[in-house]
Amino acid sequence: MKKYAKKPVNKLTQSRFCLMPLLMLPLLVLPLAGLLAACSPESPASNEEREKTLKLLYWQAPTILNPHLSNGFKDSEASRITLEPLASYDKNGEMVPFLAAEVPTLENGLVAADGKSVIWNLEQGIEWSDGKPFTAADVVFTYEFLVNPEVASNTAAVYESIENVEAIDDYTVKVNFKEPNPAWSLPFVGIEGMILPRHLYKEYNGANVREAPYNLMPVGTGPYKVVEFKPGDTVVYEPNPFFRESDRMGFEKIILKGGGDSASAARAVLQTGDADYAYNLQVEPQVLQQFEAAGKGKVVAIFSSQAERILINQTDPNRMTADGERSSLQFPHPFFTDKKVRQGFNLAIDREAIATQLYGSTGKATTNYLVSPESYNSKNTKYEFNLEKAASLLDEAGWKDSNGNGIRDKDGVEMKVVFQTSINPVRQKTQQIIKQSLKSIGIEVELKSIDASTYFSGDPANPDTVARFESDLQMFTTGNQAPIPDNYMKGYLCDDIPQKSNNWSKQNYARYCNPAYEALWEKAEKELDPEKRRELFIQMNDLLVNEVVVMPIVHRAEAIAISNSLAGLDLTPWDRNTWNIADWKRIER
Repeated sequence: MKKYAKKPVNKLTQSRFCLMPLLMLPLLVLPLAGLLAACSPESPASNEEREKTLKLLYWQAPTILNPHLSNGFKDSEASRITLEPLASYDKNGEMVPFLAAEVPTLENGLVAADGKSVIWNLEQGIEWSDGKPFTAADVVFTYEFLVNPEVASNTAAVYESIENVEAIDDYTVKVNFKEPNPAWSLPFVGIEGMILPRHLYKEYNGANVREAPYNLMPVGTGPYKVVEFKPGDTVVYEPNPFFRESDRMGFEKIILKGGGDSASAARAVLQTGDADYAYNLQVEPQVLQQFEAAGKGKVVAIFSSQAERILINQTDPNRMTADGERSSLQFPHPFFTDKKVRQGFNLAIDREAIATQLYGSTGKATTNYLVSPESYNSKNTKYEFNLEKAASLLDEAGWKDSNGNGIRDKDGVEMKVVFQTSINPVRQKTQQIIKQSLKSIGIEVELKSIDASTYFSGDPANPDTVARFESDLQMFTTGNQAPIPDNYMKGYLCDDIPQKSNNWSKQNYARYCNPAYEALWEKAEKELDPEKRRELFIQMNDLLVNEVVVMPIVHRAEAIAISNSLAGLDLTPWDRNTWNIADWKRIER
């Protein structure tokens, strides 16, 4: 990171990070068909243009460019090219400033000794990409916008600990907390801290937020600005002429192309050289090895906090309220409220087979929900694949095949589940492995695959999103977005359950509610001793795992493909890969 994100200070924790070539085995995949037809050089002029154009492939296509209104990493990754937080975390867990002039610490007096406030001094002279000045008013407005229940932002939980945010002057912001807050560094920092322009969004600070044109054509303070966006297809960026170090940028244009599939995106970078970067390669190791052998690019992977997991719906997705809501708290799930049933399902997951066969060096079998930083990765939990024991537990719970049709039943209800995830070869094969195990113990499983642009969207009207969760089981990956996991673990609080009444904007998709978990959370939020806080978070993880509220499968590395001609990427577990895109450059091949 150069001047616009200054030298890292205030080391918070040591993250687990690695960049590594991947080990792979062989598999046939379909070729990339017309995804980037314009990539093939046709003349010296087009070659010159190609050198000045950065081409990014996202098989999970962005659908909105306001990260506070989306559940998808692909949307925040695309937004991060143009929007910025006050600060973020590098790969070592050290905070670096973006819009802030410096990082607050106890030593410099900007973090209050009682933990009840923090002062942010802002960098002066920064302008939005429309030329308007960035000031403290934008930070205050972003807070007011994100906590407005009519906006129903997906990042509101990060800001609920705040009493108020005040602009002391144009370049000084004071954040006052309701209670002493050891997690003072979460608001306005990293992925969930991107600042929005007050002068544009102030007319959309309410139920009309989805109508804001800036959700699709954002105005930001970052190095590039959006000049064209076709949701679910293409985003085109050009240099932001008002960026504070505009002479540093390496490209005259960025084309982010969405759609297709993960293997084709990898092939376009590694084998054909038609693109520079491919995002989130959920591709089997053997496929990537075959592509990487062409010598056009390399695969790098970062082990961060991401755990591929299966969520168990605590509510009944098949019953509907009078106003049309499914997975409602009015109707508990017919069998997943029984711990023995959940334990039976958990014992039927062959984590080692999934990790070894489908992830290779980019995945490690896990039973933990909280896996990073390493000091938070509980040593108290364990997993087991045991179909005989699984069947025995289901028998004990009273679920037996009483009519001889091969499916367990109880009180006239058959044990049938719908298991959903996003469309991706690795995820579909994971589904198949789990389905076969469950079928062998008398459970009927219907597999459902949803396009990622829909599945991870924040569209409250779409029943196929992760927040709506209108199925029995669903699988995806998330993790804590900072070295301190407060907001991540908040996702199992009772008040965080998405419902029609909150526009499905909350994060507790499983609809789980447990006073014991709430008590641990409340203690952690007031505990200023870092070691005691760490122990409380591990206890929260252990409760979720032992109660089988969630079934973690694989601690995943995020794999990407980059061209041999691309330099400057500085990956971090705590921000999107595009966080330092101002430093990306073309080098001679």
